[in-house]
Amino acid sequence: MNKRHLLSALALGSAATLALAGCSGGGEAGGEAPASKDITIGVFNGWPEGEAVSYIWKSILEEKGYNVELQYADAGPVFAGVADGSYDVALDGWMPFTHADYFEQYGDDIVDLGAWNEDAKLTIAVNADAPVDSLEDLAANADAFSNRLIGIEPGAGLTAATQDSTIPTYGLEGMDFITSSTPAMLAELQTKLDAGENVAVTLWRPHWAYDAFDIKDLEDPEETLGAAEGIHSFAGTEFETEFPEVFEWLSGFKMDSDTLFSLENVMYNSGEEDISDYTEIVEKWMDENQEWVDGLTS
Repeated sequence: MNKRHLLSALALGSAATLALAGCSGGGEAGGEAPASKDITIGVFNGWPEGEAVSYIWKSILEEKGYNVELQYADAGPVFAGVADGSYDVALDGWMPFTHADYFEQYGDDIVDLGAWNEDAKLTIAVNADAPVDSLEDLAANADAFSNRLIGIEPGAGLTAATQDSTIPTYGLEGMDFITSSTPAMLAELQTKLDAGENVAVTLWRPHWAYDAFDIKDLEDPEETLGAAEGIHSFAGTEFETEFPEVFEWLSGFKMDSDTLFSLENVMYNSGEEDISDYTEIVEKWMDENQEWVDGLTS
């Protein structure tokens, strides 16, 4: 048991002992001290899918009587924090590639609760009515896209994979690969779609763009951008003992991509800047998807 939960349990146990000692009937205390109702969820900085589902579970668990805190950190510190008990659980571990090293490093001190989504991947996306369905056909139809492939940040892993693998594998050297930023890519995507023009962009699942825009992924038969991954929940080794019903709920948690895209769209594509608390937005979305939400704990 981690230090925070140990102190909590000791405090509850002491209170129970004092209360029993004050009773005129005396006798021995029976049963164990009630389990802690405080849960800390570790959230990766800059990973919207994990933040989105963490807000959902925060609202669900608070409705069930738990006290839930979201704590943000980079992926490495979150894995370390779950392993040492600083955090109880996290919901954004990508397997079998992106976070494999962390799962291996902390494998003795964390428990994998399974994948809640199995469609996480890097992509090249185009307008849904584009004249191609596969990266194999993009070079021959480059003129239809003004010989432009719109990327994101130059230092991103998606950018490196596109430059080092996708472009040479499919003979796309004749296209201008334009990199700048994710917001710039999304602005170009919307401008082209609004104008009814073809557009090709580097993207990834999950992303709210799949809910906001009529787009499709080009097939990548050579898997130059990697195969699809699962997004896993993981917890400390004491989590099942301390929070058995929550352990069961999270172990059975599933969220398909369309549902996730819908949630991300209302959270991150509202047009509002500098939102620091998504509770109101998320709970409104939950009210509109109440049947799905109820199924998470039934």
